[in-house]
Amino acid sequence: MKAVAYKTPGSIDRKDALQGITLEMPKAVGRDMLVKINAVSVNPVDAKLRFGAAPEGGEWRVLGFDAAGVVEAVGADVQNFKPGDAVFYAGSIARPGTNSEYHLVDERIVGRKPASLSNAEAAALPLTAITAWEMLFDRLDVKRPAPQGGKIILVIGGAGGVGSITIQLLRALTDLTVIATASRPETQDWVGECGAHHVIDHRQPLAPQVKALGLGAPGFVFSTTHTDKHWADIVELIAPQGRFGLIDDPKELNVMPLKLKAVSLHWELMFTRSLFGTPDMAEQGKLLNEVATLVDTGRIRSTITEVAGKIDAATLCKVHAQIESGSAFGKIVLEGF
Repeated sequence: MKAVAYKTPGSIDRKDALQGITLEMPKAVGRDMLVKINAVSVNPVDAKLRFGAAPEGGEWRVLGFDAAGVVEAVGADVQNFKPGDAVFYAGSIARPGTNSEYHLVDERIVGRKPASLSNAEAAALPLTAITAWEMLFDRLDVKRPAPQGGKIILVIGGAGGVGSITIQLLRALTDLTVIATASRPETQDWVGECGAHHVIDHRQPLAPQVKALGLGAPGFVFSTTHTDKHWADIVELIAPQGRFGLIDDPKELNVMPLKLKAVSLHWELMFTRSLFGTPDMAEQGKLLNEVATLVDTGRIRSTITEVAGKIDAATLCKVHAQIESGSAFGKIVLEGF
């Protein structure tokens, strides 16, 4: 089967940064399913791994997590799917990725593909939707109001893949007032289309802009990017006894300033459940099914902004470079081999 992979980590401008290869067809056993991949999307984690993570034993590493496809075969212990089912999911960081014609995935982290979406539209959603859902409802517990500012949330990086779906989930499933950040006219428009009540510019200090809205201090803050850059503002603007969550990788983060306000800090990594085989691993499949229902009932929509081309090394290199430039918003998808 065709796949795109790398052996040597490093910058995307090298000829061997990503290469087209041929691999043996894997076999589904246990709770694994073999899925024929129709579309994938690219996430920042793909670029981070390609740049800095060497494959074990000098083997090829296939990247890609988001996918939409059709079940080709199932292991003996699979309970919820059968060959021919249309599915979407984000795979495990500890296993080969979805940038291949066929892919093995544990059924517990798989959802039914939204019937109203194309493969490309569906492939844009899983990783970011899981990340946003787990942060909002499992980590920050936004349905339990904070003592102060419990009806207000600030989403830093509202135009990215995670920010885009976070705003939509908040509008569909909560009554919180959503403040989101974006800096360019096109990304500010995008954030507004996703449902943000207020848009502020993350190229300017955040705390004065939040104060100027006259809403009071947010009880919840979700930072998707550049947390270290905005750290002083976050500490200043968040309400006492608020809840703060982040998903990026700041080089340094002095959490002591949170103590004075008794602010809780929450990390989110959507790979944790599959990486450790946690007892609640199947919650990801369940939440993806709920996301599919929200899509099919018109309450949220795909965050796709571009179909870049086919799933091949040249197109993936182009998209990796675009992701690394920081100019992308929404989700970029590749479709077909």
